[in-house]
Amino acid sequence: MSPESKKLFNIIILGIAFMFMFTAFQTCGNVAQTVIRSLNSTDFHGSGYTSMYIAVFIQPFAWFFYTASVFIGIAAAVLWTAQGNCLTINSDEHTIGRNSGIFWALLQSSLFFGNLYIYFAWQGKTQISESDRRTVFIALTVISLVGTVLFFLIRQPESENVLGEDESSDDQDLEVNESAQNTMAKAVDAFRKSLKLCVTREMLLLSITTAYTGLELTFFSGVYGTCVGAVNKFGTEEKSLIGLSGIFIGIGEILGGSLFGLLSKNNRFGRNPVVLLGILVHFIAFYLIFLNMPGDAPIAPVEGTDSTAYISSSKEVAIFCSFLLGLGDSCFNTQLLSILGFLYSEDSAPAFAIFKFVQSVCAAVAFFYSNYLLLHWQLLVMVIFGFFGTISFFSVEWDAAAIVARGSDYRSI
Repeated sequence: MSPESKKLFNIIILGIAFMFMFTAFQTCGNVAQTVIRSLNSTDFHGSGYTSMYIAVFIQPFAWFFYTASVFIGIAAAVLWTAQGNCLTINSDEHTIGRNSGIFWALLQSSLFFGNLYIYFAWQGKTQISESDRRTVFIALTVISLVGTVLFFLIRQPESENVLGEDESSDDQDLEVNESAQNTMAKAVDAFRKSLKLCVTREMLLLSITTAYTGLELTFFSGVYGTCVGAVNKFGTEEKSLIGLSGIFIGIGEILGGSLFGLLSKNNRFGRNPVVLLGILVHFIAFYLIFLNMPGDAPIAPVEGTDSTAYISSSKEVAIFCSFLLGLGDSCFNTQLLSILGFLYSEDSAPAFAIFKFVQSVCAAVAFFYSNYLLLHWQLLVMVIFGFFGTISFFSVEWDAAAIVARGSDYRSI
């Protein structure tokens, strides 16, 4: 197998492994609030903790939920930092866009498969029984463990032509010296690099964009499905529509990841048009959701809500908005992965660690306020962050393009 084929193989295995894990995890996130409400009425080492978190729902206890949530936060930090590093070392300046698109399309295929099962299994049900819950979450736990095992198939790429690698003897000597350091020293060094990196102009600007992806991640993965399932006007299909909503989010994600991956090689206009498309698609989705969903849908009781929206609530519009949410999310995340891998190719781990830290903090904040704010306020928060996040991304991309035009190294910004 040639070096290029090995790198592409690694990217595909990486994407498939994440697809299995997140078939379980994203399906779990999409139905978690609905399941909990039903209960109330009645170095990829982090991947194993994801399986543990999903298994909590088989026989749930309050203290176990909180403990598992802590572990899943630790796991996400390890998992996504390793993912970013793996993506970077298996890419070069010509393939980083393509590989980001391939990975994202495979990852988001997870939204399709798990939610397809939810749609058919929960069709016509207004309450989730103990038997239904156990069947779903035992299956999801096994699926996530399969994804964990797949990580062991990833191979070490050839050292030549790796994105950001200098072939000079000085760099080779540096690698030898770094390998001689002990693990604790490396960890402290990586932490220091992250602190220095997070206050640079480029990372501060990209953090605004990343913050927006954290807010909208919480919205489409946890809040919107709950809103759809809470609208009593949808009838007996309201719970199965949660699964259908997840399917169409997945279709939007897969379409976006595939399209931008294929076009990246011939894209002469940079990343800004894709991000612009993403924010326009999201603004359309937010406006339609504002019109179509009752304002109290995110905080409705287990019985659902009979409140009226600005228009007569339509299942078709709700599902179309799911597709738009997925498509817009793929626009932002594929371009963020691409620009981070390109800008910080020589030492990608701190950059991806900051990316995931900011995204996770904002996702946690969004989960907190989603239990208290009416729908229109949640949409307003995302519109504000989305606008400024888009402007900040444009600024970084313009600076990078100007340096490239002058013939300088893109990574020097």
